[in-house]
Amino acid sequence: MNDLLLNCDIGESFGAWKMGLDAEVMPHIDCANIACGFHASDPLTMHTTVALAIANKVRIGAHPGYPDLVGFGRRSMTCSNAEVNAFMLYQIGALEGICRAQGTQITYVKPHGGLYNDMMRQPELLKTIMQAVKSYNSELPLMLMSMKDNQLAKELADQVGIKLLFEVFADRAYDAEGRLVARSIPGAVHHDADVVCQQAITLAKGQALIANDGSELFLEADTLCVHGDNQSSIAAVQRIREALSA
Repeated sequence: MNDLLLNCDIGESFGAWKMGLDAEVMPHIDCANIACGFHASDPLTMHTTVALAIANKVRIGAHPGYPDLVGFGRRSMTCSNAEVNAFMLYQIGALEGICRAQGTQITYVKPHGGLYNDMMRQPELLKTIMQAVKSYNSELPLMLMSMKDNQLAKELADQVGIKLLFEVFADRAYDAEGRLVARSIPGAVHHDADVVCQQAITLAKGQALIANDGSELFLEADTLCVHGDNQSSIAAVQRIREALSA
């Protein structure tokens, strides 16, 4: 069984508006993808979440997104390469500053929501994001979606000179190309803890998932994304951690 790192999108509250169960999920994960203020979060939330990660010995990743608080960063935006480069550096740098003040540092970057999905469909955008990460710190890996064919992403990473972390999902359905099925389609999100846990084990073993068209799908995996926004998801994370540690 592969030694998959469990990662979670976290620190997404904003002022008085609270989202997620950060304190409950943090003890069970390896990597915290901390929002950087553009799609969610604020300076105090970022500071508090970094402290929580340190207390639980969890790796910290920057989770930059489109400048879209109203849409929670899930909407696509038309941005120039210069704009993408600038807002990537702005967000990574903001979180890095908070990390340094607490004696720690960022160890990877994972784009959020619409930006994450867009970069997997637009090679030029993916390369721009890679170049931004490289220019900030060439040692930081970029976390991105593992697909049926990762060759293009690997070639771009080699050209730019950065490392990659391939991410898979235990609670999402996949299509035949390895893309996540849109949330608007019934069955796109798995809610049954047994199903979620079994998919995590299947991925960790390097076995085939069954795509939504019935075909077999093999995915290269370094890290598994889990969610901690309600009590049932926390229970699922605990079960996944126990299963992968067995």
